Amino acid sequence: MNSPREQASPYQSPWSFGRRLKMVAWQFCWFILCRWTPKPFNPWRLFVLRLFGASIKGLPFVHQGAKILAPWNVTLNHRACLGDGATAYSLGKIILAEGCTVAQEAYLCAGTHDFNDPSLALVVGEIKVGANAFLGARVFVLPSVSIGEDSIVGACSVVTKDVGVKTVVAGNPAHWIRDR
Repeated sequence: MNSPREQASPYQSPWSFGRRLKMVAWQFCWFILCRWTPKPFNPWRLFVLRLFGASIKGLPFVHQGAKILAPWNVTLNHRACLGDGATAYSLGKIILAEGCTVAQEAYLCAGTHDFNDPSLALVVGEIKVGANAFLGARVFVLPSVSIGEDSIVGACSVVTKDVGVKTVVAGNPAHWIRDR
């Protein structure tokens, strides 16, 4: 994990005023332009995401109830799915590979704090979800974690470390259940 910059105080944002303003503008636009749209309006939602810098390849699906903090840090590949109520807390990069599914209310958390530092400095890390992987409902993925292709993460699991290719994991913290 790496820090976006030195944080003077745990009570002050490490982001510039311009960056915070961009995040607020994004949240406002998503709410006004996309949040209310029905599922068939997915191309419209993808268009708005592209306007704000998301890297979109092919035709992924982003549910109107999904929450994305900073689309300029998100890459969505063909047939990737971000479900209803799923959150991409994209302080760091989040990459969803082709055909992967992030189910409802899952949380991809690409930013946290260094609890060993008295100032609780912000640290960010990249999250990668491999091709055809499936993350069940309410899964929580921590920063700097990769989910291998064709893997399954059981509902309500907390993923604290990398998940191998064609692996089934579940639990808090997520642990190996079996190979696929």
